[in-house]
Amino acid sequence: MQAERVLETCLYVDDLQAAAEFYTRVLGLSLLSRVEGRHVFFRCGAGVFLLFNPATTIQPNNSSRGVPTHGAHGPGHAAFAMPHAEIANWREHLLQNGVAIEKEINWPGGGYSLYFRDPAGNSLELATPKTWGLASD
Repeated sequence: MQAERVLETCLYVDDLQAAAEFYTRVLGLSLLSRVEGRHVFFRCGAGVFLLFNPATTIQPNNSSRGVPTHGAHGPGHAAFAMPHAEIANWREHLLQNGVAIEKEINWPGGGYSLYFRDPAGNSLELATPKTWGLASD
């Protein structure tokens, strides 16, 4: 047996409102679900990107569908795919939105990454699929 793909990934943020505004404005993600003070969920291509408030999700949920407790503190990391042809456009878009690019890496295998931070300090990356030797563009 082997898992097919990553269906969802998550990061933890203390200010859900600021994070929701950032991810919709800067990364263009579409809002899927929101529970005030607990989470904001987004559609991202064929998957889902989740933002949780760790102070809430660490509390036991005794409902019939209660998800096990979880949470993390400190910066996490998530990478989003971008086509190679859009590197310059993404660089300009980030800068126009006041997002400082922390690092750019031209990987030996032909991939390229732009690193930056979200309002919670999480490390985000826009990377071409070739970064991981995956089919590109």
